[in-house]
Amino acid sequence: MNDNNTPIPAATKVDRLRYLIDKEKMTQAQFANKLGVNPSNLSKVLSGKLPFSESLINRIVVDMGISKNWLRDGMGVPYERSCDTRTVKEGDVSKDLAITGTPIYDIDVTAGCRELSSMFTDDRIIGYINLPQVDSTGAILRVCGDSMIPTIKNGGFVAIRRVSPGSPIYWGQIYVIVLDDYRMVKFVRRHKDPDKVILHSDNPAYDDMEVPISEIRGYYLVESILNFDIRC
Repeated sequence: MNDNNTPIPAATKVDRLRYLIDKEKMTQAQFANKLGVNPSNLSKVLSGKLPFSESLINRIVVDMGISKNWLRDGMGVPYERSCDTRTVKEGDVSKDLAITGTPIYDIDVTAGCRELSSMFTDDRIIGYINLPQVDSTGAILRVCGDSMIPTIKNGGFVAIRRVSPGSPIYWGQIYVIVLDDYRMVKFVRRHKDPDKVILHSDNPAYDDMEVPISEIRGYYLVESILNFDIRC
């Protein structure tokens, strides 16, 4: 099985579109409805009866978080990590027991339902790291579970930054989402209903979740991923 970091052998735009439909485990009609396009027109694009328009490419890129270079030109990988999410290598990290850098909290980001900002207390800090691309005003927390494998490993860490209410959502980016009953780490994708979002796992064993925006109590943008033990 290909993961998101492995180039997909797809010779044409239509081949790559078929790959996306298959990876999303959808019928052509379901995929069209998710994009808000006419299912008949999508079928004609797939059969070569209609051209693969730039507007369709842009819709897939924005709504699905797909790399435009990959979809249009076959370059790179399909699920481009846009915005500021970075996978940090262990050798790039400077651990420091002094009170400098970004704090590492002894908190499992997916455990419980409390708003995270209320848990960022000094007694929960287990160390600090200094990394240029990680904001020292943010926080680093542990991720337990396999729903975001291979992008985020079970036991890996994420550097997060709270998103202010009313700020735009970067479609296709990874967020920590706080709901009434639990928290989770997911890709956030555009829903055809503007009052909802789609929460997408990297692990294909997990289904997408459709969540009303009104039920989301907080967003935290994942700015960096650290798939190793960074505890001091």
